[in-house]
Amino acid sequence: MLGYISLGTNDMSKATVFYDQLAAIVGAKRVFDDDGFVAWSNAPTGGIGLTNPLDGAPATVGNGVMAAIAAPDRATVDAIYAKAMELGATDEGEPGLRGGDDSNFYAAYFRDLDGNKLNAFYMGPV
Repeated sequence: MLGYISLGTNDMSKATVFYDQLAAIVGAKRVFDDDGFVAWSNAPTGGIGLTNPLDGAPATVGNGVMAAIAAPDRATVDAIYAKAMELGATDEGEPGLRGGDDSNFYAAYFRDLDGNKLNAFYMGPV
């Protein structure tokens, strides 16, 4: 359903270093790299892009907007979260089960260097 999501940045060089390292953990690579727009993916569809706002105004965070990074297992969720924290992300919820006692939704939440909310998640058996 969703092809990709674009997130705004006010510092493309710092943001691309951040996303290059997170993307590598899930086997994603840059699939588009142009002045003002860089995107990563590990599949034929779906990915995250960073952009400088086309109107020239500063990038701002969307209230209620979040991009989710699918992980192949819980250890990868933990690794993404740890790398994000190491790179200067802001904690929004440490890795753990969400959704009740019978849930298999394992996720971690954080904000990137521009304040965009992200989550890394895995749904499935341990």
